[in-house]
Amino acid sequence: MSVTAEEAGAEAPTVAGRLWDRAGRWHGVGLAVGILALTRVVQLLLLVGLDRATEEPLGLRANLLLWDGGWFLRVAEGYPSGYTYGADGTLQGNELAFFPLYPMLIRGLSTLGLEPGFAAITVSWLASIGAAVALHLLGTSLYGRRAGWALVAICCAAPMSVVLSMAYSESLFLALVAGMFVAAHRQVWWAAGLLGLGAALTRPTGAAAAVALAVAAILAVRRDPSKKWPPLAAAAVALAGVPAYLGWVAWRVGDPEAWFKIQTAGWGTSFDFGASTLSFLGSTLTLGEGWVPMSVALILLAAVAAAWVALAGRPWLPLAVYGLVAMVLAYGQAGFYHSKPRLLLPVLLTLLPSVVAAARARPRVAVLAIAAWAAFGLWYGAYLVAVWPYTI
Repeated sequence: MSVTAEEAGAEAPTVAGRLWDRAGRWHGVGLAVGILALTRVVQLLLLVGLDRATEEPLGLRANLLLWDGGWFLRVAEGYPSGYTYGADGTLQGNELAFFPLYPMLIRGLSTLGLEPGFAAITVSWLASIGAAVALHLLGTSLYGRRAGWALVAICCAAPMSVVLSMAYSESLFLALVAGMFVAAHRQVWWAAGLLGLGAALTRPTGAAAAVALAVAAILAVRRDPSKKWPPLAAAAVALAGVPAYLGWVAWRVGDPEAWFKIQTAGWGTSFDFGASTLSFLGSTLTLGEGWVPMSVALILLAAVAAAWVALAGRPWLPLAVYGLVAMVLAYGQAGFYHSKPRLLLPVLLTLLPSVVAAARARPRVAVLAIAAWAAFGLWYGAYLVAVWPYTI
C-alpha cells in the first residue's frame, strides 16, 4: 500500500514550477538547518572526546581531513597526466579516480585566500547546509513538513553521517541529489538538469541520479507530451556527466579503461556483481570476528530490509529507481567493506520507512526514537574516524 502525505502526518503541497514554497519557508528551513547544526555539534564533540582518549590523538582538524580528504586536496592542485606506477613498476591509484566538482570548489575557495584544508572543510560544511535544506524540501514535497524535518534528522544522524563534516564529497553529492529530486518533483527542469549534472560530476553514483532523472522526465512527458523538451533536455544533461568525466580520463591517459584500471589498482574497486559483499557477509556472520565488521554486516542487511519496506510502500518512482541503482552499485562492487555504509548514506530510499513512521507518530515518540538513532549513529561515525584504524 502506498503512503500518502496525509498518512505521513501532514499535507504535502504541490508547488509545480517553483522550487521554493513561500508559505512558512523560513520556519521550516530554519528548523532543518538547526537540526543539522545540532547533529554536527554533537558529533564533533564526540569526535574530539574519542580522539583524546586514543594513544596518539590527531586533533579535530586532522581527523576531518583524513583519508579521502588528502586525495581531494591533491586533486585540487591538479590532475596527473597519466598512470602512476610504484617503484616495482606496478600500477597504482592516483587522483584521476576522484570526480572533479568537489575539488574544483576547494580550488576556487583556495584562490580567494583560504588555506586548502580549511577550504575543503568549508565546502563540506556549506554543502551540508544545502543538503539539509534540500532534504527538508524533498521530504515536504513527498510526505509533508514533518516528514521533511524527520528526513533531515534521520539522514544527518545516520551511522556514517560523520563524513558530512569531513573533507569528503558526500555532503555536496547529497545536496545536489536531493535538490535534483526537489526540482524534478516540482517540475523546475532547468534546475533539475543542472543539479543532476553536478551530482554526476561529484561521484560515480551520480549515474544513478541521472537515470532517476530520466525516469522523472519520462513520467512528465507521459503526463503532458506538449511540454516534453524541458524534462528530456534536463535528463540528457544529467546523463552526460559521468560518461563525460570517464571519457576525459580516457583521453588524458590514452586508454579507454583508464578510470576503471586506476580504481582497481588503488582501491581494489571493481564490479563483481556482489560476490565480494556476499563473501564478506557470509564470513563475518559465521565467524563473528570483530564488532566493527559485524556492525557493518548488520547495517548492510538492515539497509536491504529497509529498502524492501520502502518499495512495498510504492514511493515516488524516480526516488525508488535511484535508490535501487545506487544500492546495486554499492553492494555489487568489490572494495573496502567498511566503506559501504558511507556509500549508502546518500541513497535515501533506505530512510523512507523511518521517515514516514516518524511523521505519523506522536511528536514526543518521534523525537525520542530519532534521538536514540542519533545517539548510536553519531557515536558510531565518530568512533570509526577517531579509533578505528582503517579508512572509511
